[in-house]
Amino acid sequence: MSGARWGAGFSAVGRFVAEIEAAAAGQAQLRPGYVLAGDEVFLLDRCRAAVLKAFVPPDLKDFCLSDLDLATTPIFEVLDRAQTPSLMAPFQVIFVRNVRAIYTRGAKKEEFAALDRYFRSPNPQALVIFVADFLRIPTDARRMELDDKNRYERLTETLGEHCGMVELARVNDEDAMRWAVATAQEGGARLEPDAARELVDALGADMMLIASELEKLLLYTLGRGRITLGDVETMVLAAKQRSLYELTDAISSRNRARALALLNGLLNSSDAGEDAAIGHLYMLARTFRQMLVILEKNVRDSRAIWQALWQGFRMPPFAADDLIRQARRYKSRRELTRALRLIARADLELRSSPPDKRLVLERLIYELASEPKPATLFASAQLSFEV
Repeated sequence: MSGARWGAGFSAVGRFVAEIEAAAAGQAQLRPGYVLAGDEVFLLDRCRAAVLKAFVPPDLKDFCLSDLDLATTPIFEVLDRAQTPSLMAPFQVIFVRNVRAIYTRGAKKEEFAALDRYFRSPNPQALVIFVADFLRIPTDARRMELDDKNRYERLTETLGEHCGMVELARVNDEDAMRWAVATAQEGGARLEPDAARELVDALGADMMLIASELEKLLLYTLGRGRITLGDVETMVLAAKQRSLYELTDAISSRNRARALALLNGLLNSSDAGEDAAIGHLYMLARTFRQMLVILEKNVRDSRAIWQALWQGFRMPPFAADDLIRQARRYKSRRELTRALRLIARADLELRSSPPDKRLVLERLIYELASEPKPATLFASAQLSFEV
C-alpha cells in the first residue's frame, strides 16, 4: 500500500506492517515500542494482526502475549513484565490499553520517569505497544479537534520520544471503496463501482461494518463472480434505509417523478417485491413520525436530535442531518399528520388484499409528494391521529 494510492490511515498501517515484517525477518532493527494513535478500530485490528503474525507463534501465545489495561494494571507492573525475560518464550509482545490513564489525575511524574528509564535501556526481546484509542484523528489531520490535537501533541512529547507513532486516521470514502473492491476481488468476486459506492455511503465509511457486510455479500453471491448494486440494496440494511431516506427526500421536496422512480427502485431491488409493501409503509410511517417530533421540538442540528428522539426511535447517524432538513421543509404539524393519515389509509387498503399492491403504493407516493389542498389541510386538523 503506497502513500500515493492510499490515504493517511491505510498508509500509516502499511508502513507499520512493513516495518514489523522487516524486523521479524531480521532485515531491520525493531523499535522497543509503538503508539497506535486513533480510534479507527479496523486499522487497529490490522496492526495487531500483523504483530501477532510476526512475533506470536500460536503454540506460544499463552506465554509470549500479554494484554494489559492501565485502568487495572499500573504502568510500573507493565514495564516490569517487559523487562523480565520469559522462561517459556524467546520474545514477548505486550499490548497496553487505556493509555489515557497516565495522562489524567495528576502530573504522573513517577510514571513518566519509569517510562523514560525503561526505554533508555529496553529489553530487546520485548515489544510494547500502547493503544491510544482515546483520540480521534480525522481523514484530514489538519481538521483534528482542539482537544484531540492537544492529546496527540502530549503523546508525541512523551511516549513519542521513545516509540514509533502510528497515526490511525479515519478512512475516507475513496479508500474504503478501493479496499472493498480489492477485498472482493481476493474473495473471487468483482464488486461493481456503483455497488462499492452504495456500500460505503450506506455505512458511512465505517470500516468494521463494511468488512462485515462485504463478507455477507461474498457469501450471498458465491459462485456468481460479481456483486451488484441490487445485491447491496438487498443484503445491507443500511442501504435499504438509505434508499428510503432518498424517497422521503423526494417526497418532502414535492418531486413526484423522482419519488415514483425511487419507489420503483425500492420494489425492484427487494426479493419480496410487492409483498414487501407493508414493510415499506411501516418505515415510511416511522420516518414521518420522526420528522413530526423533529418539527415539534424545533431540532436544528444532529447533536440535539439524540435528545429529541428516544432510544429505539432513532435513525442511523448518517441520516440525521438529512432528516432534519426534510422535516423543516414542512410548514406545519398539519402537513405531517396529513402524510401519516395517508399512510394509514394505504396500510388499511394493503391489508384488504387489493388486486395491485404496487398501484396502492404509487398512489400513496403521488399524494404524499403533491402539495396538499387547503381543504385537505383543514380536514386533517379536525382528525386526532396518534403519533
